[in-house]
Amino acid sequence: MTVTFRIQTGLDAPPARAFALSLDIGAHERSMAATGERAVDGTTSGTIGLGESVTWRARHLGVVWRMTSQITALEAPHRFVDEQVRGPFARFRHEHRFEPSARGTQMVDTIEFRAPLGPLGRIAEVLVLRRHLVRLITERNRSLASELRSSGDAAS
Repeated sequence: MTVTFRIQTGLDAPPARAFALSLDIGAHERSMAATGERAVDGTTSGTIGLGESVTWRARHLGVVWRMTSQITALEAPHRFVDEQVRGPFARFRHEHRFEPSARGTQMVDTIEFRAPLGPLGRIAEVLVLRRHLVRLITERNRSLASELRSSGDAAS
């Protein structure tokens, strides 16, 4: 079974700034500091682009994981998609959208994932994984919002 959820986050910055920061490897690492997430292969610094991949190493749910994601769609400054090409999920797709709003940007994250292991994976999806991923994406978005606020004039 594929699980899908959406998170909307208002950002005090124009879409182009929010889009650029969301593709920055360092910003991602800062936003995931609690998990020790680090880029260890592929594009490991700077901005990741279309067709490029990054391998992340992090501790989630008490286990160290490696996951390689590739940018499979990129329409600056409105949308990009990253998808797992190797890692713990049977499927993982994250679409990032950046829509102009009165505040600056409405960032919309749509995550689709499926756990491995058939029926055991479905139990994990319902009991643990969905809640864990919602918490991770929400924390990542808080970090991005804070970084955008502290990086200067939101109107620039």
